[in-house]
Amino acid sequence: MATWRYSAMPSITEAVSGCNAVARLADFDRGRNGGGRRVIKADRLMLMRKWQLRPMKRSFSVTNVSSDQQRKAKDPITQQEESVGRSNPFPPDAASIASSIKHHAEFTPLFSPDKFEPPKAYFATAQSVRDALVINWNATYDCYERLNVKQAYYLSMEFLQGRALLNAIGNLGLTGAYAEALSNLGHNLEKIAAQEPDAALGNGGLGRLASCFLDSLATLNYPAWGYGLRYKYGLFKQRITKDGQEEVAEDWLEMSNPWEIVRNDVTYPIKFYGKVLTDSDGKKHWIGGEDIQAVAYDVPIPGYETKTTISLRLWSTKAPSGELGLSVFNSGKHTRAAEALYNAEKICYVLYPGDESLEGKTLRLKQQYTLCSASLQDIIARFERRSGTNIKWEEFPEKVAVQMNDTHPTLCIPELMRILMDVKGLKWKEAWNITQRTMAYTNHTVLPEALEKWSLELMQKLLPRHVQIIEMIDELIRTIVSECGTADSNLLEKKLKQMRILENVELPAAFSDLLVKRKASPVAVSTEESGESEDDEKLEPAGRKSKSVKGCIKGKKKKAPEPVPEPPKLVRMANLCVVGGHAVNGVAAIHSEIVKDEVFNDFFQLWPEKFQNKTNGVTPRRWIRFCNPDLSKIITSWTGSEDWVLNTEKLSKLREFADNEDLQSQWRAAKRNNKLKVASLIKEKTGYVVSPDSLFDIQVKRIHEYKRQLLNILGIVYRYKMMKEMSASERNKKFVPRVCIFGGKAFATYVQAKRIVKFITDVGATVNHDPDIGDLLKVIFVPDYNVSVAELLIPASELSQHISTAGMEASGTSNMKFVMNGCILIGTLDGANVEIREEVGEDNFFLFGARANEIAGLRKERAQGKFIPDPRFEEVKKFVRSGVFGSSSYNELLGALEGNEGFGRADYFLVGKDFPSYIDCQAKVDEAYKDQKRWTRMSIMNTAGSYNFSSDRTIHEYAREIWNIKPVELP
Repeated sequence: MATWRYSAMPSITEAVSGCNAVARLADFDRGRNGGGRRVIKADRLMLMRKWQLRPMKRSFSVTNVSSDQQRKAKDPITQQEESVGRSNPFPPDAASIASSIKHHAEFTPLFSPDKFEPPKAYFATAQSVRDALVINWNATYDCYERLNVKQAYYLSMEFLQGRALLNAIGNLGLTGAYAEALSNLGHNLEKIAAQEPDAALGNGGLGRLASCFLDSLATLNYPAWGYGLRYKYGLFKQRITKDGQEEVAEDWLEMSNPWEIVRNDVTYPIKFYGKVLTDSDGKKHWIGGEDIQAVAYDVPIPGYETKTTISLRLWSTKAPSGELGLSVFNSGKHTRAAEALYNAEKICYVLYPGDESLEGKTLRLKQQYTLCSASLQDIIARFERRSGTNIKWEEFPEKVAVQMNDTHPTLCIPELMRILMDVKGLKWKEAWNITQRTMAYTNHTVLPEALEKWSLELMQKLLPRHVQIIEMIDELIRTIVSECGTADSNLLEKKLKQMRILENVELPAAFSDLLVKRKASPVAVSTEESGESEDDEKLEPAGRKSKSVKGCIKGKKKKAPEPVPEPPKLVRMANLCVVGGHAVNGVAAIHSEIVKDEVFNDFFQLWPEKFQNKTNGVTPRRWIRFCNPDLSKIITSWTGSEDWVLNTEKLSKLREFADNEDLQSQWRAAKRNNKLKVASLIKEKTGYVVSPDSLFDIQVKRIHEYKRQLLNILGIVYRYKMMKEMSASERNKKFVPRVCIFGGKAFATYVQAKRIVKFITDVGATVNHDPDIGDLLKVIFVPDYNVSVAELLIPASELSQHISTAGMEASGTSNMKFVMNGCILIGTLDGANVEIREEVGEDNFFLFGARANEIAGLRKERAQGKFIPDPRFEEVKKFVRSGVFGSSSYNELLGALEGNEGFGRADYFLVGKDFPSYIDCQAKVDEAYKDQKRWTRMSIMNTAGSYNFSSDRTIHEYAREIWNIKPVELP
């Protein structure tokens, strides 16, 4: 039987209808034409004419866009040639799309055939869109293969994608056509899009940044892929009860995922445990242990108005079927028989599994190694395939750039070394040169606990070969000694302590005589009592354990002192990243300076050329164009075109019209429409009713003490207390009505963060039911905050709180999204706030709080007992403890703000210090909001000043200054 293809290279129109034509013809060939009979020749000819197919003797499937380079597609409606690189400007009609949707509802079913309800309509619609994406996706892949371009690979433990449907059809320019098609089928596009669960592949800003970067990479036509893990149950789904936050498993894959394609032919072996043998030639062999398989699942990432469609490749894990102990299973020991399968599969169950237990730590390390090993094996296989028979490993960095998003993918460094040396046969020097030129590291935090350190003992058991390689890399000691010299032993000791990859590990034998310390007795014992002379004290190398001291008093044995426990031996992943890569970047100007001056200062002094700044950015497609269509129309009207979607500098043109009454009127109307949507969301999610005429004050982000949701809620408590002490007329005159909205997840084992969530909901339960207050103040905690919720909250926001302790937030990206949507920020000079304030203007940003360079001194003053709290802060704590918000005293929560020293005490994040400045600043917010003309002008100026915070700008900088890649437009 002949196979079939299109008579010309398919356009997007043909992609939607034609792919289904081939599939439908195949269905008929298999006797699936409804009646179950075989199709006769006349039927085939009729179908061919209907679907515009012709027989081909040697070809197969549907021609890829790249398979015929000499021809250009013509749009079947206009008969005009498509523009090169950018998507077809004449999208398919609604009738073709409706036909495609109906086809998928019938022939790729996941639901019963008798109904066409929203869940079924969503899947059929998504599969229809995916048909269009696959054409461009294959073309992109083939183009990169044929040209053998240098490609960037972005490795991240998180990709917080959000829903894909509206973003995909928006990028393809098909929103109107799909809306009409679904309307003709009896459905509403927005309601169908709401059927899609958020992909549970991330949690916070780290994952959302990665997703914004993929959107920009595709839109700007850069050759790049993302690599991550396919978490079956995500982080968790958050529920809010009277007891606070509860966690349940995510269910985003229960109905399957229409956007992913499993690549059963793309699998790689992953090994854990085992041992390392050395053969007679000195070559290392890692053998034995536990073996699993990583399987690729690909998700298409379409660019905006371009054919470029790149891949997010997610790894899932499994064990070979043979690992099921069938005889053991049949003997009734089912759990034992399936243990190997479960151990493999659970690696990709949960994002950030709890790591307080050894099992939790082991699982996290397995996750990180799986991401690194599978991705690098895939990258290397692609490099070898594209190189053909002439593989030159020294050219690997000229074809491959690997970006490690934070320290989670750090094992890429020893893994690439292992593959190059043990598998490909390279020598250490050559492999190390290739590795350093390939790898680059983005630092996202200055918090010590987030600069990962792994137990050396655990890593030796789980990844024995990698520890050998890390120990070799740790001989960076030679470089440090060469740079510092040995004359100043104190300086050398300090440098080694800060810069070594292995912490609390004795120096190798070749360096053991560099540092010599005087042995100190663990307790003070007189020579008379101990029977020992002072001459018995000896000089010993650093790190060696002292002998216990024994003594006798009046013939009785003296009780031996408690031994001082040895500090744990650790592997510093951040140090390994800095040493093993050619570039290190911070993610905001102030953060990058802290990285150079404090976090990695010793490395910066040694290799200043490695360190860069790459201020974060967010995609304007998802975060204005698609999530805020009302504002988008206004921007397009006043800037004269939609060019701003790709060239955000056009947003600055709005400054010219900031005082225009017509623009201000339209601006306020758009904001109110968005607030009405959020009021409906709040009613649906919490049951509370809020007024859209109130100021919408929003803080949505991961719950953490340094992000200071506690400062926000204590400020609200102060506001509530003041209201209760006033008459109705007084409070109505003094205060602007506010809806204070919180959202975010506290990590399951982060007790203090969960206490903050509980406190917020307790305050809300009291305030929201107080008849004296009414609509003057509402406190809302939106449960299970995710990208889809953000896409509603951010366009409706009027004030957004970015109030972290100065110097502790690396950058932030939600602040950029809020500003893009005309929201005014209240915040500290921290992270990207610094640059945002410079761009939008000081008069359009509410600033408070201590500066980053003051924080260390303020903590020192606190430890010395010099801090004097503001009386208003003490009043608020007393008010909370009075029982007004329930029976709890909140002693554990408030205790962290009290005392001058001790773990979990002494107000490390300076809530009390910044409290008076914060509430004074909030009073300025009230005054500004009363003048709606002034407030609207501030809002417009924020959107106008957001032009420099597009992820497009950030990606251009990465591509030019770190990866050295260039855009590739499809032919």
